[in-house]
Amino acid sequence: MRLGRQFGWLWAAYAVSAYGSGLGFGALPLIAVLVLHAGPVEVSALSAVGPAVGALVAVPLAPWVEFRRKRPVMIGMDLARFAALTTVPVAYALGRLTFGQLLAVSAVLAAARIAFGAASGAHLKALVRPEQLLVANSRFESTTWSSIALGPPLGGAAIGLLGPVTTVLADALSYLLSALGVAMIRQPEESPERQGARAGGVLDGWRHILGDRGLRGLYLNNLLVSGLIMATEPVLAVLLLRGLHFAPWQYGLAFAAPCLGGLAGSRLAPRMVARYGRDRVFRVAGTLRAVWLVGLAFTPPGPLGLVTVMAVELAIIVNMSLFTPVLATHRLERTPAHLLARTLTAWSVGQQAAIAALTALAGLLAAATGPRTTLTVAGLLILATPLLLPRPVPRAEVHDQVTLGHHSG
Repeated sequence: MRLGRQFGWLWAAYAVSAYGSGLGFGALPLIAVLVLHAGPVEVSALSAVGPAVGALVAVPLAPWVEFRRKRPVMIGMDLARFAALTTVPVAYALGRLTFGQLLAVSAVLAAARIAFGAASGAHLKALVRPEQLLVANSRFESTTWSSIALGPPLGGAAIGLLGPVTTVLADALSYLLSALGVAMIRQPEESPERQGARAGGVLDGWRHILGDRGLRGLYLNNLLVSGLIMATEPVLAVLLLRGLHFAPWQYGLAFAAPCLGGLAGSRLAPRMVARYGRDRVFRVAGTLRAVWLVGLAFTPPGPLGLVTVMAVELAIIVNMSLFTPVLATHRLERTPAHLLARTLTAWSVGQQAAIAALTALAGLLAAATGPRTTLTVAGLLILATPLLLPRPVPRAEVHDQVTLGHHSG
């Protein structure tokens, strides 16, 4: 399906930043371990405290994003991420890099990512036709997974050859190119009116999510699934890099190769929805993405350990990549135009807060009991999350909500 040149620029901007982030996958925790000799608690704090602070900063940004033209906001957030990331190689070259600086950079990245995502989602809904939304979201999702498939092995090789901050610089430059891509979009964009605004700001987004039967269960499910999966990343990094003595390139490969499954899953999403229906995709893929995580706790040393991590990640990623674009489309369809940025911000802030809280708890548990115990606990807890998947939503209710969005916007 052709989505037009204007979407092509947005997709190109997304792709270049995604590939930059792929090269820099896990760069800040890796720098903390290899350069600053951080332990499990510090690495988990880097993955938790920075994003938590960023989520708090993003809260007052929500109404600001809602009632401004979205492309200037997206460009501004790209430039903010470029500036923040550039400070890391500069400080490293001067011998002044500190753990506190990594925390600050992490917070800026988190706040800018949330604001960019809110503006980008709202802009996408205005840029393509309603029947094109799932295809557009599937293309974004496939780009994400292909960038992770290619980026980490190349990033690991670059770190080995050129030093630990090389990929951070590449990631920074990718945001500069992303800003240029967004600036190339020529479709006229009107300034939003303050229709439907209330003093609650981002609270209006949470009211909409929790008051909508078609979003509430998916939101709660997504908070826990994403939180538990992301909470295992720093713990798994310590286990693989320190406990099992994986080389940086092996660590990157363990997460990169399975992402080819994400490319396949995201491309299949429109066909699966057309054939089986959205509700069935939610139930099946939402369940299957939760049942594999516990396998990471049993990762053995050597080549078999590398294969184990890759197999578990492949099973998780295939189902995540199928689930995510369907969820993103469903969320856009059920949200009125004048609430889009606040709803997307509320969703991201809640998700980031869940990731931060669960990552911090995982770090404390890992320090007290070890990485394998922590991975086992996370893997068992996630098995309960399919219970939060919502029951099928009547199509008439979806139609009413979309109609409300058109009239309200």
